[in-house]
Amino acid sequence: MAKSLFIAPTSLDSGLTSVCLGLLRALEREGVSVGFYKPFSQSVHRGEALHNDGKDSSVAFVRARSHLEPPDPIPLKKAQQLLNHGKADLLMENVVGEYQKVANEVDVVIIEGLVPDRTEAYIARLNVEVARNLGSEVILVSTPKSCTASELDDDLDFSSRLFAAPSDPDVIAVILNKVGEPQKSGMALDHPPASEATEIDYHTSCKVFANGRFQLLAQIPWQPQLLAPRVSDVARELGVPVLHEGQMHSRRVQRVSVCARSIRNMTDTLKPGTLMVTPGDREDIVVATAVAALNGVPLAGLMLTGGLMPDERVIELCRRALDTGLPVLSSETNTYESAHLLANLSSAIPIDDPERIEEAMESVARRINTQWLQEHLKVQRQRRLSPPAFRYQLSERARAAAKRIVLPEGSEPRTIQAAIICHQRNLAHCALIGEPHEIRSVAASQGVELPKDLEIIDPQSVRERYVAPMVELRKHKGLTPDMAEAMLEDNVVLGTMMVAMDEADGLVSGAIHTTANTVRPALQLIKTHDNAKVVSSVFFMLLPQQVLVYGDCAINPDPNAEELADIAIQSAESAEAFGIEPVVAMISYSTGESGSGEDVDKVREATRIARERRPDLLIDGPLQYDAAAIESVAKSKAPGSKVAGKATVFVFPDLNTGNTTYKAVQRSANVVSVGPMLQGLRKPVNDLSRGALVEDIVFTIALTAVQAKQVADAGAA
Repeated sequence: MAKSLFIAPTSLDSGLTSVCLGLLRALEREGVSVGFYKPFSQSVHRGEALHNDGKDSSVAFVRARSHLEPPDPIPLKKAQQLLNHGKADLLMENVVGEYQKVANEVDVVIIEGLVPDRTEAYIARLNVEVARNLGSEVILVSTPKSCTASELDDDLDFSSRLFAAPSDPDVIAVILNKVGEPQKSGMALDHPPASEATEIDYHTSCKVFANGRFQLLAQIPWQPQLLAPRVSDVARELGVPVLHEGQMHSRRVQRVSVCARSIRNMTDTLKPGTLMVTPGDREDIVVATAVAALNGVPLAGLMLTGGLMPDERVIELCRRALDTGLPVLSSETNTYESAHLLANLSSAIPIDDPERIEEAMESVARRINTQWLQEHLKVQRQRRLSPPAFRYQLSERARAAAKRIVLPEGSEPRTIQAAIICHQRNLAHCALIGEPHEIRSVAASQGVELPKDLEIIDPQSVRERYVAPMVELRKHKGLTPDMAEAMLEDNVVLGTMMVAMDEADGLVSGAIHTTANTVRPALQLIKTHDNAKVVSSVFFMLLPQQVLVYGDCAINPDPNAEELADIAIQSAESAEAFGIEPVVAMISYSTGESGSGEDVDKVREATRIARERRPDLLIDGPLQYDAAAIESVAKSKAPGSKVAGKATVFVFPDLNTGNTTYKAVQRSANVVSVGPMLQGLRKPVNDLSRGALVEDIVFTIALTAVQAKQVADAGAA
């Protein structure tokens, strides 16, 4: 029988939805079978209905960010009508019935409560009734703001007493959210610094935690960046005309600068993420903003107030600045009124902003004490690795590996941001190859600060010492020093030499280079390890409920049986290295002995060779994809197979089949794929898509670090 946790906020602006989704993510990544239920829909933020088309935010986010399909919540007004007509029992029957639909499929259910509202006195008691009828334990969500430890004790004591009747549920834990939030909050023109409350050690200072009455389950700091809307969100909520769309759907408003000063006094405000607000006839400020955009400063945008427009000649002068993606909005109100509207924007996250909700979920998830929670709930882990669990374990394994990864595209903006994130998260020791001044300039234009101890390698200063070693490695191919020197002008070749000489543990490239540019130097200089017949690749397919491994979908056009067996073994080892239990299906158009022909015979022979080489692995084939993936199909097509219906590693017979399948699954099912990850090299080199996002690069660096640890362990053995 599923256990349930009722999440009850103690105040209006507690960040309840973010906490519930973060808790869901934290349990998912630990492999817990967890569901989500929200009994009642409630709009508590101005602009929320506008942003989210009247849909409930929590349910929409869960459906978009996980495999779960929670039921639609009951509108709060409908619940109120039933209560007013004396039909409380019918209301609770409906709530219990909807809850059971979720609880029947999982071990733990997260239940999002109602936000307290002074105008609706029944809400607090309705929370208690729901928690009691669903047999839930309660976790309070509180925002300390500027409270002292003693005041927070009183607040939590009062909130918990609402659940204190003999038949009511127990309050077991507290999540403190927005710790250090200043009194001035929301989308203010300037965010004040964090409150001194961040200095309080709540574990020891608050009696309710010190005496063990409640578990402090998480302490989540106030993060003003989570309030940053996109320019498109600003335009939508304020209902203002868009003069130039630019990159309004991706640029975020980190700060607002209301500017009517002379140019020399406003230059300090021209920073990344700033929305410049100025009267439309201040053409000097418009031109200064355009110059900043042309210099690579990613401003959030420009808002022209008062219903005024610059002269057409000025607009034409600024045309190239618009081509950089600078959004331009108009406002009929004057500058003061526009600033007031901006200062009071809704803090609700729109349903169509997955990046912001993902950041909010992660902020909560990584701070939850899941070890205590699992021990308290005594829940079992799922056998299959979920995507959140995969990403979490990948990060943990990368930290433990502590490897040096070289990044040849050192001045590429996304690569710089990824290196900084990896440095902050301790995922790897990243080394950027590039001209130091250019790297620092690009970082500054992106509004990011390079850590002082982030390694930058100037290729001009080190290139010469790799000439002789490279000639030695390629002398059988007739490589001369002049040829080597010319080839080392390519930073990918230079980085590959660093890996080949054991000065770096791995390499990641491809954000601005082709796959061939990345892979060819690796094949020439690093070469395959002793046990590998070929270099191959795998993709990690992050399906809704589990992570699967697909190989080979990127390198070998038509491997023979022996090479295919090698790919299967390599793919199984890669799966195991990343926490996925390898159950290997050799894919074909035929299952078992039902078909014949050259192609299926190759798969049958590859299966035999792979089993002979690795009898410890679960490998079966040939299997059709549906027989390998779906238990009900496996029972009829391959009833005696230990792999059919349970496969986690899918090995395709050729590149045509593998690449087509991975792209079809990725695009049709909207599945995130991580890769390709190369396997079989003596040391890891991995390729990126040229459209890779910053987070894609971060995870590829982490993959490479874990691979490097695997290679080192194999060498030591």
